[in-house]
Order: sequence, then structure tokens, then C-alpha cells
Amino acid sequence: MKTKTQLGIWMDHSVAHIMEYHKEAISSATLKAQIGEQDEPLNSLDESMIQNKEQNQLSSFFKRISEVVKDYDEVLLFGPTDSKTELFNVLKIDRHFEKIKIEIKPADKMTDNQMQAFVKDYFTSTN
Repeated sequence: MKTKTQLGIWMDHSVAHIMEYHKEAISSATLKAQIGEQDEPLNSLDESMIQNKEQNQLSSFFKRISEVVKDYDEVLLFGPTDSKTELFNVLKIDRHFEKIKIEIKPADKMTDNQMQAFVKDYFTSTN
């Protein structure tokens, strides 16, 4: 029987802490969004251009996370903002992710140890 691959992602709109869960340990990595980084001074851009640029940057951030998610059987998205739900909505309309069990849980800001404990508790309670 193939072992399930499990991934926890604590995220907000600026960073994703990615934690691969194994029975013995959790390995982790971090992806940062480039949202809000401007090539031009703000006064030369109108409001709609800024919003479009930020939306494109957020889409790029979600795409980078999606590339990681596609290699797992179960994924837990958690964090303090709506970004986890936004990513979930992007993933659920893409047929490449239809066989992946993805769940969303609310969570506050956490330390690295708290995030890892949250992931461990979630996956030990669902198995």
C-alpha cells in the first residue's frame, strides 16, 4: 500500500510556510509573495493599475504554491487570512487537483513550532 503524502500550508497573502508531514518528522520551506513591490513610483500608477498588478502578483504566488501541492495526496491549508480560501477556490476549479484531499482550517499567527504541532495534530487525528 502506498503511503499517503501529506502537506500543511500556513499562509497569508505575503508568505506560505510549507510543511511536509511524515510520521517521524516535518520538513518545511517558505515561499514569499512579491506583492506590493513596485517597479515604478506609486504616484505614477493609478489605483486600478496598482490593484491589477497586485492581483497578478497574488495569482503568481498561488501558482507557485499550486506547483508544490500537486505532488501530495492530502493538503491542509490554514492561517489567519482569507488567502487559504482564495487558494482553495483556485485549486478546486483545476482538474489537476481533483484527487487531492484539501481541507481549510482557521488559525492565528503562529510560531514555527506551533505550525508544525498544528500540522502533526491534524494529520494524526485524521489517520
